[in-house]
Amino acid sequence: MNKKAIIFGIKGYFLSIEEKSFLYKEKPWGIILFSRNIKNIKQLKKLVSEIKGLFNDVNFPILIDQEGGVVSRLNKITDLSIFSQSYFFNLYKKNKDIFYATYKIYIDTVSDILKTVGININTVPVLDVQSAKSNKLIGTRSFSVNPAKIIKLGNVCINLYKKNKIATVVKHIPGHGASKTDTHFQKSIINDSKKKLIKKDFKTFKECKSLFAMTAHTIYSAYDSLNPATHSTLIIDKIIRKHINFKGILISDDISMKALKYNLEGNAIKALKAGCNLVLHCNGSIKEMKRLAKVIPKIDKFTQEKTSQFCNFLM
Repeated sequence: MNKKAIIFGIKGYFLSIEEKSFLYKEKPWGIILFSRNIKNIKQLKKLVSEIKGLFNDVNFPILIDQEGGVVSRLNKITDLSIFSQSYFFNLYKKNKDIFYATYKIYIDTVSDILKTVGININTVPVLDVQSAKSNKLIGTRSFSVNPAKIIKLGNVCINLYKKNKIATVVKHIPGHGASKTDTHFQKSIINDSKKKLIKKDFKTFKECKSLFAMTAHTIYSAYDSLNPATHSTLIIDKIIRKHINFKGILISDDISMKALKYNLEGNAIKALKAGCNLVLHCNGSIKEMKRLAKVIPKIDKFTQEKTSQFCNFLM
């Protein structure tokens, strides 16, 4: 499997000649799509078909970040901006029967759109635990302040997408909820004790199984005072792989985010050396993509095997 260990974003509604040439040559593991790539369902289907055709692979990984609420990439197709995870938790508290029926309709609707256009991975659910002291970055994107409820609803989410043959990416492992800063713009440090992290933040990821997980760009000072999870061999090995027992493909959050202290190449290499299987680069800058392509290795044997499992999952 001659793929590189990176997922790229692209710039617009269609692939430019330069993008086609670059992507065909460099062969990233996958492509992630955002609102800037979506005009309507016909255009999106054509774009996805174009990407898959470029690699001659019907199962080529195409990701989207369709959480609902403030993170809704499909709004030009249908407005999903009220359907945050906290919206569904509030529904769950009021009437569980109505919650289950409504949540199924929502996920089936999203899945129908994704399957119609050919997208096969959604980066949900957010398993971060809400905190009164945390940055608004997570906010309504989380189900609840209660880990047990997050586990309950998180597994409902994963299983409903699984039934629709859409793979999920739990995030932000091992738990971003207690962060007081927005990792898009600055360094994040969580100073909670090991006991509190294990009991609360790590617990949701331990109890929800998914094919993929996305790392948190935050420092857990009780374990590693220097490196955020994305760059921490200790966090990835001891917490994510051994304590949480995550067995799937580990994807970094976007390596362009300011919470990471190195340049693009440094952020990518550090993430892979720490134990991420894939790195994520979202902004679609072809100049940055070309820089990264020079330093990103091909996927390792573990990622090849897990990618084959993903393809079997889609069957």
